[in-house]
Amino acid sequence: MEGFGSDYSGSGGSGKMDTGAIMEQVKVQIAVANAQELLQKMTDKCFKKCVGKPGSTLDNSEQKCIAMCMDRYMDAWNTVSRAYNSRLQRERARM
Repeated sequence: MEGFGSDYSGSGGSGKMDTGAIMEQVKVQIAVANAQELLQKMTDKCFKKCVGKPGSTLDNSEQKCIAMCMDRYMDAWNTVSRAYNSRLQRERARM
């Protein structure tokens, strides 16, 4: 298998990829995975809460329920996220 186990040669032929670039890629991948998980959880929870009998379309009350549920879910997630980030910053400042 050609290239298996070899270093990435994308940084000017040095044979090594910039550590900062790797970290940035990992951060982006984690952010995408978190967004996908959030969307999946929100969809599951709001669908279970708002759709009594699945069909080919949603009636007006189901549409409103899903929209409100998703808004509340995002508001709650943003509140928790801000509190968590604030706590992380306080902890880092203590170090």
